[in-house]
Amino acid sequence: MKWKKFTIQTTTEAVDFISELFNEIGIQGMEIEDHVPLTEKETKGMFIDILPELPPDDGEAKVSFYLDDTYDEEDVLQKVREGLKEIGEFVPVGSCVIEKSETEDKDWMNNWKQYFKPFTVDDILIKPTWEEVPEEHADKLMIQIDPGTAFGTGAHETTQLCIRALRTYLKENDRVLDVGTGSGILGICALKLGAKEVVGTDLDENAITASKENMESNDIDPSRFQVLTGNLIDEKEIKDAVGYEKYDIVVANILADVIIPLQKEVPPHLKKGGIFITSGIIDMKEEAVKEAFSQNDAFEVIEVRHQGEWVSVIARKK
Repeated sequence: MKWKKFTIQTTTEAVDFISELFNEIGIQGMEIEDHVPLTEKETKGMFIDILPELPPDDGEAKVSFYLDDTYDEEDVLQKVREGLKEIGEFVPVGSCVIEKSETEDKDWMNNWKQYFKPFTVDDILIKPTWEEVPEEHADKLMIQIDPGTAFGTGAHETTQLCIRALRTYLKENDRVLDVGTGSGILGICALKLGAKEVVGTDLDENAITASKENMESNDIDPSRFQVLTGNLIDEKEIKDAVGYEKYDIVVANILADVIIPLQKEVPPHLKKGGIFITSGIIDMKEEAVKEAFSQNDAFEVIEVRHQGEWVSVIARKK
């Protein structure tokens, strides 16, 4: 079966009104193309260190929606046209030309799985739950990951930098705090490497769900991996729930612009001599992160690692 795609030429001012129109008609979902810069709130939970440069916002937008054979195409289009005409009485709507095209029927939520194959990080095998263990890697330490709607398969260079740092610095029965836990891959890796317990935090509730599912896939006792929803930087409730001076290692695979304020908040949660592993730092922001650490009397940077364009800065609490 093919999906029919309809794209409306409109304006950025009209987009929110069109979204409401679609809800009223019963159209499920919409796709927006424009040059409006993302806000700080919109980028807060995204795994993006440098946003793509967009042309200047010209006020124009394209809004697309999809219909399958269960819809009465002519009826829907008539309602869309009538709705656009009504919206035009309040805000500029542009030409409202509607272009029609077709696209193949796809399993949009699962199509990405064909690209996630088993791979290794040194002596650790990371594989999706739906793949078999490759015979040549049967002797490796195995971590099964299904990222779901949360970031974190382990394939990205930043995650691999963190995994290798955990392999270097983690000791048997260490306590680990995983800030921005995502799929839970780093916390699970820490437990597989001998950590006693892990506490993870994340802003995204989807990450909480994904991490719990991945614990189950890896036979991790939930009592050893607690996951909290919230922001360690500015939420006292999360700071208190995480606990103070109890962690041997804190790991944060986030963004340079988050790590810079985060490094001020981590010391109270680390034991003296504890290790703070950071990654998610694009190379052009390496100096800014190191400068932030240099101004923090609680830390001394002990190692900087690179992989591709990405950087991991590792510090010890004095």
